Order: sequence, then structure tokens, then C-alpha cells
Amino acid sequence: MAGTISEEDIQKVREASDLVAIIGERSPVKQRGRDFWCCCPLHHEKTPSFKIDPVLQLWHCFGCGEGGDVFGFLMKTEDLSFPEAVRKLAERAHIDIAETGGRPGVANSKKARLKAVCEATAAFYHTQLMRNPEPDAAAARSYLAGRGLGGDVPKRWQLGFAPGHGKLVRHLTAQGFNAEEMVEANVAMKDRGGKLRDRFFNRVIFPINDAQGECIAFGGRVIGKGEPKYLNSQETPVFHKSQVLYGLDHAKAAMAATGVAVVVEGYTDVIALHEAGIANAVATLGTALTLRHIRLLSRHAQHKIVYLFDGDEAGQRAADRALGFIDDSMTPEAGRAKVELAAVTLPDNLDPAEFVGARGADALRALIADARPLLKYGIERRLAAHDLTSAEGRSRALVDALSVLAPIKDSLLAKDYAVQIASRCRAREQDVLDQLARLEPPRRTGEADAGEEPRRAVATPPAAEGAGAAGDAGGAARRSGLSQPELNRRRFEREFLSLAAQHPDLALVHADALAQTQWHEPAHAALAQSMLVTLAEDPAAPAARVVSDAARTLPQAPNILTSGSMAGSADPREVARFLVEELGIGDAEDAVAALRAQLSDPSLLPADEYEMLFQSVTAMQKDLTRRRLAHKPFVSE
Repeated sequence: MAGTISEEDIQKVREASDLVAIIGERSPVKQRGRDFWCCCPLHHEKTPSFKIDPVLQLWHCFGCGEGGDVFGFLMKTEDLSFPEAVRKLAERAHIDIAETGGRPGVANSKKARLKAVCEATAAFYHTQLMRNPEPDAAAARSYLAGRGLGGDVPKRWQLGFAPGHGKLVRHLTAQGFNAEEMVEANVAMKDRGGKLRDRFFNRVIFPINDAQGECIAFGGRVIGKGEPKYLNSQETPVFHKSQVLYGLDHAKAAMAATGVAVVVEGYTDVIALHEAGIANAVATLGTALTLRHIRLLSRHAQHKIVYLFDGDEAGQRAADRALGFIDDSMTPEAGRAKVELAAVTLPDNLDPAEFVGARGADALRALIADARPLLKYGIERRLAAHDLTSAEGRSRALVDALSVLAPIKDSLLAKDYAVQIASRCRAREQDVLDQLARLEPPRRTGEADAGEEPRRAVATPPAAEGAGAAGDAGGAARRSGLSQPELNRRRFEREFLSLAAQHPDLALVHADALAQTQWHEPAHAALAQSMLVTLAEDPAAPAARVVSDAARTLPQAPNILTSGSMAGSADPREVARFLVEELGIGDAEDAVAALRAQLSDPSLLPADEYEMLFQSVTAMQKDLTRRRLAHKPFVSE
């Protein structure tokens, strides 16, 4: 892995990156007063709710609740890690950055070299497809044209043709790449005699890019007869099948805009759908969809992931495999972690490309819009496989359909579906519910073998409350049944933290409050501590660094620290004064309440200790009354 980037270099890159300009490249921005506003690039909206503060170099969307600095924006829109975002902006600003240390692994320069091999290979194959006059290349062009992928499509997707016969090896050697690099990038291989030869021969080539659009691997389809029909690159230091989806670099913007991801099975399906205007489609790479894929898609498509299954036998086997992804993340109890998986089987044994060609994009959009939740889809498939007109068939159908619910058997959703299954199979509801309770959840396999823990999505923990949109502040807390005073308390905590992060000078003035406040949410305590650490290291740290440092401690930090709405055009110092007093009074009320609880049963304390405690409570109550009377309410301008 690459090493550590110094804070000095990070600050250089931050100062050289204009947030308004970078966001303006994705969505038109308009200035209102000091701030700039636009429609959020992360979700679909018609009315601008995305605010950019050009002075603080921070952004926040009041629609979806996301926020952060310039690095956070690239991380969310381009699926980058923090170091990757810094490197990309450094390259944009022509700033050289030094990296030190790092854990053992593939050196960043080596990965860059392998990506360079792939880029050069993709360019070579594309030239062969477009310009090679030989019959094999002409057959590749004819194949693509026959699939509706002629014209400008090969250029947009950099499609290519692999002639074989060592032509690629000779080309790459002339470009300065050595045999070890070609083999490790998996574009060449050595035969038994040790001679280097091309990996792909007489195939249409589909370059496989990562989420940032850099070529990292290839897929090839044989022209004419030959096996295997499809041949993909093997795993390399820059390519891992379980983490890559074909077309994601093209599709992620449409996914963010629509909130929906469409998953198909083939390269040509992805291209055909994009060319027809369905630009949120991706495909797996010769493997079943994995939990890592689902997590990756969830970053870009926050509403729904839709599987499109072919109607043929292979498509139906894929549909059955997809049922293995049913887990707690699909239930309402998952809260904000809920992932909606839906499925559609295309009619008449058509694949997506054939369906769009025969019936048009609007017909496919209608199917996607009506996609059934994966749970319902799976249950209906299991019921349809049995004869429900016979007692024996209904009995088998009940067992088969009920097994779909095993992974979520304790959820309310499972019980609801179990009742529906009982009705379809003419069984007593209570008997079916009892049978559901006795089911053993399936043991996850496959993903764990690849070093991945099975996904366990649970309800949002207390630490994450308040991390959502400002318009839904406290929404998770309301669903948890918190009182209105407690909701107000947590809102004031968020407002104070947000104000302190955006005005580090005020954070220094009120450092005692940041350190001593009895935070009601653990996340807020972590953010306060992060701010204190950053400002202790650098009292002149800008707001963007305060937010960025906090994000390394708590992923939802940028959403919380950019969500403040109380200040508006008011004097931030007055807002800070009000919030510090409000939180201090709240802490005092909590302390008095705790002591009163000890006084509730005099028999539990010695008489002298009880009397001392009583006097302390009386004095604290008087002081609390005085502070309340002196506490001036805040009125926004």
C-alpha cells in the first residue's frame, strides 16, 4: 500500500482546490449571497438544496444530509479513499506530494505501472478493431454491428480486437514494458517453453475499468467457434473480480441521480442499455454478484438495486443464487442501513440487449420500475415451482417458500410474508409462524472463503443518530421513542459541533465546553474530541481540515459538522454563546435529576449523608434557576 501523505501536503492540495469550481463541473451552481447553491450531484432533485460555502470550503446537502470538504466530495462522487482523493486533486493542481511509510503490499508505483500496461493494451486493441484490414478484425466489426454496437459505440466504450500471434507483446515491448509487467497485468503469458505470448487471441475485447475510469483488466469474446466463449483477465494486484463491476465508471452518475442501480449479466447488455438511455446499468465479471458488489453499488444507488435476469435456464439459476443475499439489511429494522434489492425476469427468454432491441427502452424502464422486492420475487418463484392444487404440492411449496425467510426469520417482515405463504398454501397461520420460528438461518459460504465477513446490517446505532438530512434531524430518534426535550438536546449538540467546526476560532474560545459537555450521543463526544486534538496540533487549522480530520475518526462526521442551520445571518458568536449556555444548563439539569434520584428513598442513605446531599441539591437547584433566568433565548434574524 502507499504510504502516509503529510498534513502539509494535504493542506497544500486543499488550498489549491476550489470547491465551487470542482462541484460546478458536475452541477450548475448559482450564487445566493455569500454561498453557492446547486442541485445535489449525489441524489436526484429538482430544487437546489446543496449549499457550498466558498469561504469555509465546505458543502452540505439539506436534501440527503451528506456534507464535507473537497476531499469528501470526491470520495463520495467517485468512490475514492481519502488518500486517492488527495492524489487526484494534487494531480489536477500539479502539486507533487511525498508519501512515507505504509504497510507492506504492492507499491503504488508498481500498481501505476500495471495500469499503464492495461491502458497501452486497450489502446492497441482499439486500433486493431478500427483499422486492421484483416478478415478476423473485419469479423469482429461485423459481430459488434450485428449486436447493435457499431457506429460510434466502439469509440465510446474503447472496444477492441485481439489479433494474437504475439502482436501485442511486440507492441508493448516497443513501448518499454517488460515481460514481468505484461504477465503480472495478465495481458501476456509464458508457454511451456518460456516464450512470451499474447493472452487473448482472435477475440472482441471489452476493456474493464475501475470506478475512476482507469483500465485494469479485459474481457474477450471469441469470434466464431471456440472455447471458452468468454475469457476474462485473471486476478491481478489491480483487478479483483469481486470488487469490480463492468460499466460502473459510466453508470455511477446516473445511479446517483436516480438512486437505482441495474445489474445485468453481460458486457453487451450493459452497453446496449446505456446506448438506449438506461445509463445506470452494470454487469458482474463472470461471477455471481457478491456482498462486496452490493456494498459498492449501495454507495452510488441509495434507493434500490435491481437484478435483471435472463429468461433462459442460466438466468434462472442466477436468480436462485441471488436469494443467498437475503439478510437483515432488507428488513425495516435495518433503519438507514436498509438495502432494497429487487428482481425482474425478462419474458420470452430474452436477454436485456435483445429486449431493448425488440421492445424499446421505455418497456424495460417500466419493468425496472415494477421490479418486485427480492424476498417477494424469491417466494413467488418457489411457490410457482409446485402444484398448489394438491395437498402434497402445497406442503412442499410451503416448506420451500418458507426457507427463503430463514435468514430474517425474527423480523416483522418475515412474519408478514409467512402469513401470506400460509394463505397461498391453505395452511393455518399459527402453524406456519411456528414453523418459521424453528428454521435455522443458513450458514454463509463463499464470501467468507474470500476473506469477507457476511454482511450484517443492523438498525442505526445511537452514535449515528442525527447524521442524516437536516430536514430529518432526530428522525431516527423519534422512531426510537425519545422525548421532545431529548430530541432538542441532541439537536443543540449537533448545532454547537457544526458551528465550532465551521468557525474554529469559536471552537478555541469554547474549548472548555467542547471538553466538558456531557454529550448525549457517543458520536458527538468523538467529534468534540477530534476537534480539540486538531486545534491543539494547529490552532490556525481551517474549517475544512477540522471536518476532514473528524471524518477519519467518524465516517458520518462531515454530514453532522456541515448540517448546522441555526446561525444563518446571525452573529456566530451569539449563536455559540446561546448553545454553550443551553448545553451547560442541560448538563446541570441532568446532574440535579441524578442526585434527586438518590434522595428518592431516604432509607438507603445514612441520615447525615442524606442531609448533606439534600443541601447540595437545594444549592444546585437555586443556581440552575438563576442560570435559566439569565439565559436569553436565541432569535434568528
